[in-house]
Amino acid sequence: MKKLFPLFAALLLTLGLAAQTSPLDEIQRNVLLSASQYTAYVDPAPDYQLTPAPKGYEPFYLTHYGRHGSRWLIRPAQYTDVTDVLERAHQQGALTPRGEQLWAALSEWLPSTDKRLGELTNVGERQHHRIGRRLTERFPEIFGAKDCEVDARSTVVIRCILSMEAECEELLAYNPAISIHNDVSESFQYYLNQDWSQRIKDEQKARWKEVTFDYKKAYLHPERLWGEIFRDTAYRDAKLKSRTHFMREFFKMAGNMQSHGPVPGLQADDPTLSWKHQSRPLNLYGWFTGQEIFDLWRTENLEWYVNYVAGKAPFTQENLLWNIIQTCDTTLHKAGFHGATMRFGHEVCVMPLAALLELGEAGRQYPLSELDRLADRWANFRIYPMGCNVQLVFYRPKSGRWAANYTEGEGDILVKALLNEREVTLPVKPYRGPYYRWKDLRAYYVDKLTQFTNSAPKKTDD
Repeated sequence: MKKLFPLFAALLLTLGLAAQTSPLDEIQRNVLLSASQYTAYVDPAPDYQLTPAPKGYEPFYLTHYGRHGSRWLIRPAQYTDVTDVLERAHQQGALTPRGEQLWAALSEWLPSTDKRLGELTNVGERQHHRIGRRLTERFPEIFGAKDCEVDARSTVVIRCILSMEAECEELLAYNPAISIHNDVSESFQYYLNQDWSQRIKDEQKARWKEVTFDYKKAYLHPERLWGEIFRDTAYRDAKLKSRTHFMREFFKMAGNMQSHGPVPGLQADDPTLSWKHQSRPLNLYGWFTGQEIFDLWRTENLEWYVNYVAGKAPFTQENLLWNIIQTCDTTLHKAGFHGATMRFGHEVCVMPLAALLELGEAGRQYPLSELDRLADRWANFRIYPMGCNVQLVFYRPKSGRWAANYTEGEGDILVKALLNEREVTLPVKPYRGPYYRWKDLRAYYVDKLTQFTNSAPKKTDD
């Protein structure tokens, strides 16, 4: 680890970024952010304050989509594409002394993954408990109401269901009078985890071929790492896909270690975390130089941008946005209503949803010719860490008349957007600060969706 941060500093100076905040600055301060989708949820700072509601307004409804918390890797190959190569080399005596140390550490750690692939970790459960607790602290007008109603739905994946339960437990602990309805069904999949249309698949496939292969070839160089692990730099493994593949999968293992607990040397220990059913994480970042870490992150960053944000990719979440709009249509007009609609799913939905909603810079479009500069402008870890979430919070006047059908005048319903519990801008004229008129935002999104589909949604599910 001694050589890691000086290299980051040198890289900052080389790129001329030292004087401004950038994704690279953030990774230099916290190397765990380089894990992209494996980054553990970063709670808002204790002193982070939301902008107070306009005078006379109070929150009464929250609609939400959240990703499950930190998890084990999903596929066996995400572990074995690294460990099997090391095991074969170990048997042949082809590993360096450091390579032998790596193999010994990973072979001891690997059994903790048995029958756990894709499941929520203790860290992931904790993330959602904290998110649920902050919901009650920030919006007591909603979750403290005696008549509060919460409708919570999840995809059929266990890690999502457990994440939903963790948040709901906090809501119920805060207010035992809350009426909570939990539901899990394949019938919700069409909007909680929508299949891509062929139209979008074709466009994104073309973009992928156009930019990502050459980009990885230009920036990923596994030769140094290979020489650190294997005695002979010419060592070959017949079952190995490529050295670049080995390097990327090893880096993902390093990044996802934070899903299992504090990474030694990078995070303070957590004495409250149970180790009964999992092994303590390993710090594997010392195998990579600062330059390699940045290049591995930015190739991943570009792939996610090209596949889930660029072009028409955000419209993969058209059903989810329609569901949000339609649920609001049947909820906001209820006099005296207090409650929330909670949806739990995956990062492949949160990222394009944030882009479709145009939350802050999440959905900004960059020409393919400028993607080499993407890492200076756009960072995946700001949008879709483990536990990432989108919250739309609705406000109405504390007293007096309010507009059920979003009409002009006294009582306009206002909305504020939070991405990972932090205020972000929305794509219409603000009412005041981060607050917007719902009627304006609704009209904008309906127009955007109908222009894409040339039709209204086929199915309503509120």
